[in-house]
Amino acid sequence: MDRKLLLLAGIASFSSAGMAAEHTNFVIINLDDAGFGDFSYNGAYGYTTPHIDRMAAEGMRFTHFLAAQPVSGASRAGLLTGCYPNRIGFHGAPGPDSDFGIHPDEMTLGELLKQKDYSTAIYGKWHLGDSKQFLPLQNGFDEYYGLPYSNDMWPYHPQTKFPDLPTIENNDIVGYNTDQSAFTTDYTGRAVRFIKKNRDKPFFVYLAHSMPHVPLAVSDKFKGKSEQGLFGDVMMEIDWSVGEILRVLRELNLEENTLVILTSDNGPWINYGNHAGSTGGLREAKGATFEGGNRVPCIMYWKGKIEAGATCNKLASNIDLFPTVADISGAPLPGRTIDGVSLLPLMKQEEGANPRTHFIYYYNKNDLEAVTDGRFKLIFPHSHRTYEAYPPGNDGNPGKVIMREITRCELYDLRRDPGERYDVFTQYPDVAMRLMGVADAMREELGDDLTKKKGENRRMSGRK
Repeated sequence: MDRKLLLLAGIASFSSAGMAAEHTNFVIINLDDAGFGDFSYNGAYGYTTPHIDRMAAEGMRFTHFLAAQPVSGASRAGLLTGCYPNRIGFHGAPGPDSDFGIHPDEMTLGELLKQKDYSTAIYGKWHLGDSKQFLPLQNGFDEYYGLPYSNDMWPYHPQTKFPDLPTIENNDIVGYNTDQSAFTTDYTGRAVRFIKKNRDKPFFVYLAHSMPHVPLAVSDKFKGKSEQGLFGDVMMEIDWSVGEILRVLRELNLEENTLVILTSDNGPWINYGNHAGSTGGLREAKGATFEGGNRVPCIMYWKGKIEAGATCNKLASNIDLFPTVADISGAPLPGRTIDGVSLLPLMKQEEGANPRTHFIYYYNKNDLEAVTDGRFKLIFPHSHRTYEAYPPGNDGNPGKVIMREITRCELYDLRRDPGERYDVFTQYPDVAMRLMGVADAMREELGDDLTKKKGENRRMSGRK
């Protein structure tokens, strides 16, 4: 049997068919504001990410992987529930004392795996509501340490006044305005200890780093180590963190029954200039539904199950991680509609596999701004954030951002033009009409504030 057939046989044994007695562990590393071009394997300048590069070389890279929305809270809600955030009434980036959060009726990844007796933990940024009822321990996680929302929502923000930023352990506030230079190391150390403690039983670790979101902060062991300044130092420490996770799995002989996924919640916040990452040439960035906002890096590593050096160019999203984990673990999906699809056929490199045939770019509360089939992307009239009118800021201070209006439908061929520069609407009117049909069907289901469509299947988010 050749190597690829052996890999296929191995991964099949961990599918929901349940043919293997051995369980599969899951580690999801979710970065904050890391861009498509922020790792050295994909063109980063002035620093290297050898552990992440190795993970990519020994795993599978997804080149067309989309965040649920180009904003942190909504993106994380999508990842943890398998739903478009607007389906569950979630939007934006809820801040201190938010009046909404994850609804108790929604199943999170933690709750999904609790059905199979997994130990579960999150270290880092939560961002699904900061009231006790919305925090991780009430939503499927055994352990939590980190920040309830973004690390810039504190009194030292350069433009906005926020209250003191709490650091939370489980359900208790253990400090305010904590030295952020310790976070990457602390989150990593806790994740490593959790893995060691649960080495003999199934576990799920959600390592949701606060970096490289501004304000940037790095430990002394990486300060001044890059040629890219503080941002490069931060990325080097994140790479070290990934290396520590892979190292402990290797030392405990857990690599072959642990799936490790590395991704980002949205694109970089590029108006922060030298404190921001790179979209890798994609248009716009965080806060806009162009590819620079939604398309994010994704690497999956699973020794002996995913072929080393594989590349997947098929359309995929972070909302697909939920059903993928369900498929592999055998945990039953919730009895409510989700929008994700299992990526297991892509991981197995099944011939002709294409589980996600389209993706809907919603933003704000319920604005349907674009739709794609993986090659073509149709953009509808809407107002969007643009970073192209003014130069970026530097050294932690943001540059000016304005709103720009799209007044007619635009169509882009992402195969030839991933930067979305050349409108080909008039060249492919049949494609535009087909994608309009996909969008209209979703408007019937979830609505669309831009066209005043109500929708029939939206669910309300939790309220205090």
